[in-house]
Amino acid sequence: MRIAVGQLNPTVGDLPGNRDRILGAIGEARREGADLVVFPELALLGYPPRDLLHRSGFLAAAEQEFGAIVGASEGIGVILGHVLRGGARDANRADPSAAAFGGGTALYNAAFLLADRGIVGHQAKHRLPSFDVFEEERYFAPGEEIGVLEWGGLRLGLSVCEDFWYEGGVLAAQAAAGVDLLVNVSASPYFRGKPLLRYDLARRWAEASGAPLVYANLAGAQDELAFDGGSFALRPDGAFLLAAPRFREGVFVFDTAGPPVPPPAPDGLPEVKEALVTGIRDYFGKNGLRGAVIGISGGVDSAVVAALAAHALGTQKVLGAFLPGPYTAEESGEEARQIAEALGIRLVEIRIDPIFSAFADGLSPHVPVEGVTAENLQARIRGVLLMALANSLGYAVLACGNKAELGTGYTTLYGDTVGALAPIGDLLKGEVYALARLLNDEAGRAVIPEGTLRRPPSAELRPGQRDDQDLPPYELLDPLLQGLVVDNRPWDELGQRFGEEVVSDVARRLYRSEYKRRQYPIVLKVSPKAFGIGRRFPVTGGFGR
Repeated sequence: MRIAVGQLNPTVGDLPGNRDRILGAIGEARREGADLVVFPELALLGYPPRDLLHRSGFLAAAEQEFGAIVGASEGIGVILGHVLRGGARDANRADPSAAAFGGGTALYNAAFLLADRGIVGHQAKHRLPSFDVFEEERYFAPGEEIGVLEWGGLRLGLSVCEDFWYEGGVLAAQAAAGVDLLVNVSASPYFRGKPLLRYDLARRWAEASGAPLVYANLAGAQDELAFDGGSFALRPDGAFLLAAPRFREGVFVFDTAGPPVPPPAPDGLPEVKEALVTGIRDYFGKNGLRGAVIGISGGVDSAVVAALAAHALGTQKVLGAFLPGPYTAEESGEEARQIAEALGIRLVEIRIDPIFSAFADGLSPHVPVEGVTAENLQARIRGVLLMALANSLGYAVLACGNKAELGTGYTTLYGDTVGALAPIGDLLKGEVYALARLLNDEAGRAVIPEGTLRRPPSAELRPGQRDDQDLPPYELLDPLLQGLVVDNRPWDELGQRFGEEVVSDVARRLYRSEYKRRQYPIVLKVSPKAFGIGRRFPVTGGFGR
């Protein structure tokens, strides 16, 4: 059997555009002689559609486009993730916030098998993820039945994303019933290390069923989520029949009786870089933004963000802004210019001293302009200038904060927090340095100057300022935040490892700065737990451990 996987990059809600992508992939699969083409979860709607599912008219419009896809299945099997509308369900009809959003209709996240201009059958998703960035219980009802679909003399076991990750349930029942092919359609966001988890699970399902398994995943990015694609197919013995590229849209074809292909390599920092580049590219492209403005300070964070933006958008669509103030070192200007020249991007320089003086003169009769007031005032002046540059060009600002800064609140609201997107907000400081070195290695030259990599990090908002005067050393802070934010380790364990005093200080900073993160730009997710929609802590709270 010849099978194609349509590893697509849809835009949430762009129903005509997504339909055309799917129809184009069906046509390509036909030309490649495929008997069956498989598309990812909710490929027509895009993932995650969130409250669009409850928007009046959205699903009706989706059904119209779905009908066009059904009509294109003449002479080829099509497996596609889509919404199944069920019957009535119990709902709160008294509270307007419930009655107006969701009503009493059951929706199912399902995989459909289409053929000969008709619907052969479907399999609804049983397990609805509602952890981290997922919120499917808000929208969908869990499937209740498990079936095997017969088509072309074959028995097919279809499943949707999360069901793949559970020991029992849909795939186990299909394997026990006997299948010729298992197919899982997924919209599985990337984080570092996740591909290997998928491969391990897939080998177990293929072996248990004694049948090949096809895993079709989205590619591209949607808001904070990057989808790595990496669709694949396995034989029952665990050999790969298909290992599609990561972070690339396309139609990829294999034969179930064909020879095995080399297994995909484990993911690592290069894939993290690709996730961030994809996130920037799709955020700007799908939102119609012309380019990016980045405040380049001469430090490693802004240098890495500028390099990622240049990769994602092209050098002509990236503007760097060096905004020196009263405490900016001469080396910072030299390194900012070196970074811009090495990347081939335009750099503007605007001194903030006269603006700072004007603000200070206006404020000083009323309040002392010193300490944190003076420091934050400089950062906010820079934020105003960056936004003005972006407005004048139809660009958007990229925020340059890293995860350690966000975790400790070492940011200035309406200053270095301005922007539309935060590409490295899920990278700890050590990871930023590692990514900088990777960018240099890949370029074969010092895109990010060695001086930038050697100099102690500093916000340069007061004389001789260094980050390690205000924060624990990053060598200590990074693993501590990893334990607190990502691994959710117990307090006693963290205290024994890092010291009670340091843990108390960092935890206090973490919880007290929650209000800042609520106002921070979208953070691209590359770890199991990023700041953003996947981390839902109260702004006001009394539990500090």
